[in-house]
Amino acid sequence: MKKLILFLLGIIAMCTAHAQNAGHFGKEINDSKAMEASALPQKMGNKTEMDAKVSGTVESVCQVKGCWMKVKMADGETMRVMFKDYAFFVPKDIAGKTVVFEGEAQKKTVPVEHLQHYAKDAGKSQEEIAKITEPKEELTFIADGVIVK
Repeated sequence: MKKLILFLLGIIAMCTAHAQNAGHFGKEINDSKAMEASALPQKMGNKTEMDAKVSGTVESVCQVKGCWMKVKMADGETMRVMFKDYAFFVPKDIAGKTVVFEGEAQKKTVPVEHLQHYAKDAGKSQEEIAKITEPKEELTFIADGVIVK
């Protein structure tokens, strides 16, 4: 009986680990009509906010708990994708994977405190964090749902 319970727990753990590497997070969405992340700035034009469905490659993920990810844009730039109402997270090991996310793109000024917090979450050294002294204009995204492919 003890062996059976251990076996079942092992199966459940393997299934859970597999489910965290791919799938849906947050609101259930599909990948139909998603634009490439590199096309988003041009599509937004002068708007400061825009609803969108975007596809891109993950550059990095918050290593504390998966509470944000950076998606590659054009010319080596990245866009930070956060999750609406902090309601869900993504796996921390999805760098290099393709994602589709839906929600609201926003152009905004990110305060120094937030930039330093993000740098800490990304595992930057205290020296690197201390060099962040100016706010930054960024294109960010608040996602309702994410698909990891």
